[in-house]
Amino acid sequence: MSTPVIAFFNNKGGVGKTSMVYHLSWMFADQGLHVVAADLDPQSNLTAGFLDEDRLEQVLRADNHSLTIFGSLKPLKSGIGDIACPHVELVGERLGLVLGDMALSTFEDDLSEVWPKCLGGDERSFRVTSAFWRILQQAADQQEADVILIDLGPNLGAINRAALIASDYVVIPLGPDLFSLQGLQNLGPALRSWRKGWEERLVRNPVTELAMPPGSIQPAGYVVLRHSIRLDRPVKAYQRWIARIPQTYTECVLDSRNRSPSTVDNDQNCIAQLKDYRSLMPLAQEARKPMFFLKPADGALGAHTYAVQEAYQDFLAVARKITERAGIKIP
Repeated sequence: MSTPVIAFFNNKGGVGKTSMVYHLSWMFADQGLHVVAADLDPQSNLTAGFLDEDRLEQVLRADNHSLTIFGSLKPLKSGIGDIACPHVELVGERLGLVLGDMALSTFEDDLSEVWPKCLGGDERSFRVTSAFWRILQQAADQQEADVILIDLGPNLGAINRAALIASDYVVIPLGPDLFSLQGLQNLGPALRSWRKGWEERLVRNPVTELAMPPGSIQPAGYVVLRHSIRLDRPVKAYQRWIARIPQTYTECVLDSRNRSPSTVDNDQNCIAQLKDYRSLMPLAQEARKPMFFLKPADGALGAHTYAVQEAYQDFLAVARKITERAGIKIP
């Protein structure tokens, strides 16, 4: 049985996607789940968030990219074998990280080349297309993980196609702006096209014993991030964009013409609306820990103490909703 994979994706950048994966990885682990977080964005910001500078330098100096996701792909990319056993960096008691690598961007052309060849039943093409999923499942087996969380870059390229095919669920972080809505309009059709395309290819897998991802890519909902709050309400400039999210999500992601709820507050597809914890983020980055684990010794004093508590409850609620929708039981 495979470990469930949840991707966090929007082809609009700057919506707090990496921060969400980082914080939810810690929150899931805090709730007793064994977690593997995977950095499949060549920019590798998730990896930089987890590792201090000394360890990051060691990883980058490692021979043959042996400690990163690209190291696991390299034998397959070079044509000398299949995927290599992944390194999982232990960053917490129940939390492991598959490290990102800027060299991953060189795998884009390989993935583009093999996608049409899968239709002809080419074995190597299936091995390349399914590589992310097989690496992540091996990583999960090493850690006896309950869930895998993936951070992705903001584009609709071949790397993200393969990563989303490897995913059972996708959570879409959004900002309250026009570009996030445009991202939804692009993302929904792409997800359906990739899901259908993989279904057509999957039946042509020539090696029956080679496990393949089902490619379900089920939308688990959206999270509205980084909206300014005044008196616990979004400032007026953002209200018009937030108001359009439910119908855009319903039409473009769910491919439904049913009328959606009028606001995100009563939209069942909305997982949460998270405040922008600007005052906590610099402290969290300095302390190299999630915002909700900050202590007075980290500078979380006075009003920051209440913000830390609020952040914990907010991310706990998000974690519970996501696990419920993904059918994952919290111990």
